[in-house]
Amino acid sequence: MPALGPSLSLLAQAAPDPTPEPLLTPVAPIPGQVPGDVTEIPAPAQPGSSISGGFLPDWSIGEWIGYSGIILLAVLLTVVATTTLWWMLHAWRSAEDLRATQFSSSPRPARHRFTLLVPGRHEEEVMGQTLDRLAQQDHPDFEIIAIVGHDDPGTEFVARQAAARHPDLITVVVDDSVPKNKPKALNKALRIATGDIVGVFDAEDEVHPGLLTVVDSKFQETGADVVQGGVQLMNFETSWWSLRNVLEYYFWFRSRLHFHARSKFIPLGGNTVFVTRDRLEWSRGWDDQCLAEDCELGVRLSSDGAKVVVAYNPEYVTREETPPTLTSLYKQRTRWNQGFLQVLGKGEWKKLPTLRQRLYARYLLNMPFLQAATGLLIPVSIAFILLVKVPTPVALITFLPLVPTVITLVAEAAGLTEFGRVYERKVRVRDYVRLVLGLVPYQIFLAAAAVRSVLRQLRGDGSWEKTEHTGAHRDTTASDDEGRPATPELIGTAAEAVR
Repeated sequence: MPALGPSLSLLAQAAPDPTPEPLLTPVAPIPGQVPGDVTEIPAPAQPGSSISGGFLPDWSIGEWIGYSGIILLAVLLTVVATTTLWWMLHAWRSAEDLRATQFSSSPRPARHRFTLLVPGRHEEEVMGQTLDRLAQQDHPDFEIIAIVGHDDPGTEFVARQAAARHPDLITVVVDDSVPKNKPKALNKALRIATGDIVGVFDAEDEVHPGLLTVVDSKFQETGADVVQGGVQLMNFETSWWSLRNVLEYYFWFRSRLHFHARSKFIPLGGNTVFVTRDRLEWSRGWDDQCLAEDCELGVRLSSDGAKVVVAYNPEYVTREETPPTLTSLYKQRTRWNQGFLQVLGKGEWKKLPTLRQRLYARYLLNMPFLQAATGLLIPVSIAFILLVKVPTPVALITFLPLVPTVITLVAEAAGLTEFGRVYERKVRVRDYVRLVLGLVPYQIFLAAAAVRSVLRQLRGDGSWEKTEHTGAHRDTTASDDEGRPATPELIGTAAEAVR
């Protein structure tokens, strides 16, 4: 019996307590001890936190729409800026690419006859000197046809005086079409052209006397159907926007057009473009219903497989001036954009042989739509960023377009330096300051012109808005019969004489 004592005592200690503890009674943990069997209850999700394992942010429908719009706009602007940067730097990717963009240093003997078309409307201040300069070409076989309106006696008088100074070279054609535009004038003159190559110039152009010789050689060397020469605006010091307009032309003719020609889809430039007579007869001249007849002709020729060659040497470029006012530039850019939209709607680009070319053409011709859309969305996105608290990832994405934009700005500064060097123009520190400060205002300006072009196209308004010229790229303006600057009194007398 003494042996049972310890056993009963152990059993008594091991027996369960017949009184159960409450199941939900919280037990305070001992300080410093990790609770063992405690079930954690998840805290409610806070606004803005992620769900689905952290894959998607917990946004409201309105936040999803707003933030997605900002992200989409940032990506769109980045794509457009990157594409533009890639095109504008094409010529400088290698020394071989740069050499390939130039005319031959040893041109061949002349083989072709040229017809040079010079349409002018209310251009009495500049057209006489342009015709005189063209008459100085060192090529042995060419003619010049000046086209003037029947309701423009001042320009007609100046053109006829130039024809009197160069009777073996210059012919004056009067265009009586209504309403008037540039392609109608060109088609009128094409009927009497005798050259096997036809070139187009604007009424204010300064043309190098050796241009036709190197163009003739380029046709022989390449077997081209079209040769596009360089055009350069010169008066970069006139205003803050003329500086940017000058650089646009510099990169367009120095680099971008060479990329487009290599891609075998090219919107041709408005002047210093030379097309074989056979190709112009095939195309029936220029489309007189299109506001960008140069682009339209280039698209049709590209779609038919024509060989287009672009050549650029600073000494052979045709020199021009920027539009004299911001309003004039606005109308000019509107007309160009609307012309691109017309070419897009016409659909000739759909005949391009490869899918890559067609996609490329659609993107290029849609550029006015892209500019218009970004122009409308920019103020919306800015207001959204200022008025709405944007999550950090979204805010970071909005800075994506700055990367190609900053690189583009650096390239533009380098281009301005090179422009000053090759054209012997002094570029000052203030010009670089204007270049930087004008970046955003100029892009907004371009977007506004794109919006206007879309609205005009939707309204069916295809009226031609002419760009006036004052000869700001010259030391003198119009010429009298001795080559001196024409005075207002002479031009007034000219108008009376023609009447």
